[in-house]
Amino acid sequence: MLITFKSKGAPNILMYEKDAKRMLDLLGKDTKRGVITKDEAAGAIEKLQTEITLTAQTDQEASAVNTNERAGTLGDDKEHEQAQSVSFATRAYPFLEMLRSAQHNGYDVLWGV
Repeated sequence: MLITFKSKGAPNILMYEKDAKRMLDLLGKDTKRGVITKDEAAGAIEKLQTEITLTAQTDQEASAVNTNERAGTLGDDKEHEQAQSVSFATRAYPFLEMLRSAQHNGYDVLWGV
């Protein structure tokens, strides 16, 4: 299922519910319907940035391990690129930018309405 985040100060963002759930859980919000007010935006930005920083290091370590494992088991298979996962930071970036815009312009961020 898709969630559409809306704010007057930014374009709408479509996100899979499973990806949005992680961010909204950090903020103590429900995935079905909710609002982040302009007053809550600063705290939400801080929490997301902290989580991005924490997961970036973990993601880099996991990527290095996976690369080493693939090199040992697959050999030099240069013809087929391995699928890469999308990091939390990459998924969170548009939402984080929406929150920054909402904070700067004094708008709320809504979803499920």
